[in-house]
Amino acid sequence: MIERISREELVKIYNIEISFFNELVEYGLLKVETEDNITYVLYEDLPAFEKYTNWHYDLEINLPGLEVIQDMLHKIENLKQRNRELVNKLTAMSERHQEE
Repeated sequence: MIERISREELVKIYNIEISFFNELVEYGLLKVETEDNITYVLYEDLPAFEKYTNWHYDLEINLPGLEVIQDMLHKIENLKQRNRELVNKLTAMSERHQEE
């Protein structure tokens, strides 16, 4: 069984406007599934939803700002991963060099 929650339940639980939820989807910040005209968010996507909701309502960051922040965080994660790969490569090269 797919664990998910409906848009209506989220709007009620988090006390947010449905327009904010819809804008998250329009900006591509939140993935949804639709079944029988009901929009759902997978439980695994709830942390992202909560993060955007907190940033928007607590820090008053608008949707374009959320999009920019998310893009920057994604780029930072990619750079961290690339850095780890390069460090591992250098470590392996250094170990081979020491063995020679």
